[in-house]
Amino acid sequence: MKFFSKTMKLNNIDTVPYLTYNSLSEISFINHAFTTRLGGVSTGEFTSMNMAFNRGDNPDSVTENYKRFCKSAGFDYESLVASAQDHHTVVRAVTSAEKGIGIYKPRDMESVDALITNEKGVTLVTYYADCTPLFFVDTKNKAIGLAHAGWRGTVGRIGEKVVEKMTELYGTNPADIKAAIGPAISVCCYEVDYPCAEHFLNLADLDSSKFVFEKGNGKYMVNLLETNRQILTASGVKNENITVSDVCTNCNSDLLWSHRATKGHRGTMSAFMCIKED
Repeated sequence: MKFFSKTMKLNNIDTVPYLTYNSLSEISFINHAFTTRLGGVSTGEFTSMNMAFNRGDNPDSVTENYKRFCKSAGFDYESLVASAQDHHTVVRAVTSAEKGIGIYKPRDMESVDALITNEKGVTLVTYYADCTPLFFVDTKNKAIGLAHAGWRGTVGRIGEKVVEKMTELYGTNPADIKAAIGPAISVCCYEVDYPCAEHFLNLADLDSSKFVFEKGNGKYMVNLLETNRQILTASGVKNENITVSDVCTNCNSDLLWSHRATKGHRGTMSAFMCIKED
């Protein structure tokens, strides 16, 4: 299997693989990772690293996948806190009291597409299979966030909402945030109809000429990653502090789960991030 990226590194390819951002790996107080579709124990259409409990996979297999991944990428399984995604823009602040929710404890909330924390040893977990992961690190006040930005969350400006919530709760200055966007389905593969493209064209304060491209016959190519980059810069995050992944999930569907590539017969990937304990 060939893998090439200028922005991300593929780790532990022979056991339980995971991706990391080169830029985020330079931040000493965090651990972060993004799963692949390899290295787990799930079978059938979920083969082999499926992180979702809600798609019909054997829950014991999913639990084992989490434990294997945590061991490979250096996370404490007991520290995990998961989102409850439904393509909206709710941002939830979590603490050690929420450890286990969505993983080995039942969900206590619905409609949570972003998580933030400033506590050490609390690992945020969010889910993807073409939608855009957003990573946030306040390098000064030591706070972090993860967000799931599908097309609805993107046009709903979930990235902006995370920056606002981190500013409100943790005193974050957007200029101190280092962010990463992706991996996700890229503009090369993300074709939509006009009703979807119209939502992007209506983002009047952004330069939609850089993320919406008309193909003809009512079809458009949309760049989710560029849209989110512009939303973050409009929120005060410095462009030089934003890394945009060059890995397309659809083009790399042998390594990564892609809803489009599998026509919905798939498992799910996760982003993980925590502030390290002393």
